[in-house]
Amino acid sequence: MNKLTELAYRMGSQLAAHSGVARATLQSMRGALHVAHHAAAARMPMLIRPHTVNVTVAVTARCNQRCAGCLYERGFMAGQQLSRAMLEQLVDDAAVLHVRSLRLYGGEPLLHPDLPHVVERAVRAGIGTYVTTNGLLLAERIDELVQAGLELLTFGYYGTGRAYDEYVGRAGNFARLERGIAAVRERHGSKVRLRMNWLLMRPSCSLEALQQAWQFALRYDTPMQVDLVHYSLPYFTEGAERELQFTPEDRPRIERVVEQLLAWKRSHPAMIENSEIGLRAIPDWLLRGADMRVPCDKYRMVWIGADGTVQLCYVTFHLGNLHQHRLRELLYTETHEQAARDAFNLRCPNCHCGFDERTRKHLPSRLRYGSPS
Repeated sequence: MNKLTELAYRMGSQLAAHSGVARATLQSMRGALHVAHHAAAARMPMLIRPHTVNVTVAVTARCNQRCAGCLYERGFMAGQQLSRAMLEQLVDDAAVLHVRSLRLYGGEPLLHPDLPHVVERAVRAGIGTYVTTNGLLLAERIDELVQAGLELLTFGYYGTGRAYDEYVGRAGNFARLERGIAAVRERHGSKVRLRMNWLLMRPSCSLEALQQAWQFALRYDTPMQVDLVHYSLPYFTEGAERELQFTPEDRPRIERVVEQLLAWKRSHPAMIENSEIGLRAIPDWLLRGADMRVPCDKYRMVWIGADGTVQLCYVTFHLGNLHQHRLRELLYTETHEQAARDAFNLRCPNCHCGFDERTRKHLPSRLRYGSPS
């Protein structure tokens, strides 16, 4: 099945530049193949094999913010940073392994002095490369990143104005974020694609907060992806008093926010990255948490920490460490094979990373969330 989906992906990539209709058709075909694959694997687990198409790398654990929900710079891999030589080796191995997408984040990746060099090396190797940043240093570093070949940036959005500053623990940082995003647009226009990762948590769950984020997205032409507050990532916290996390009593306001997102998805489809199916599933993902028994597709990724740790995903399934072994020596081993099957079967904390794709690939969930109730 992986070979079939890979063939569909290559066909889509070749035709995408020539025909929007062909691209949409092949995307639909790939989606159908994934649904069939997961349905068959529910009965025949051996059908799940690791197929690393994305590598996500925390290039540094350093950060210039102190977000209420994040433990970077406050205990998680404190002071750790991947060296230039290790990152070069990692990129070279990713190319040999036919990795399609490389995500560089942190901590705050713009604090890493060698980030442009890593971007350039990955782009030259033919790997689709993007950076996830808090945006505070974009005005200072965007030019060298674009020169290196960067075409996509994603940035976290935790509120507007004072709400943002309170969450990140730094007065004036929302203004710095906006200056950075404005600098990208003023200097490079549409050459750089931007995506807002809007965090849906208890403090941001209101129509007013959502409307403010939407206006920012429209002002800077940056599509929104809805991310959900975590409960299982080792580098995130729900807040000192769990004030970031939802309770069952919050369902009505979650549903109001989702209805507005669905309305915008229909009126401005390119501005909302999530699918309608994924959006409709949000209340259940937020409130049911680990009880959402939707198979995980992280057999398609590998996560690398700032200390060299290599795992199947953000949370668990340890594969090794780059300080002892190269990436190409750690992938497609017996340990990697077992981790892929264990992840699919949720033998793990069952986080909601990739909730949208997982929902779309799960036939029962497609039936449940595929149309308005």
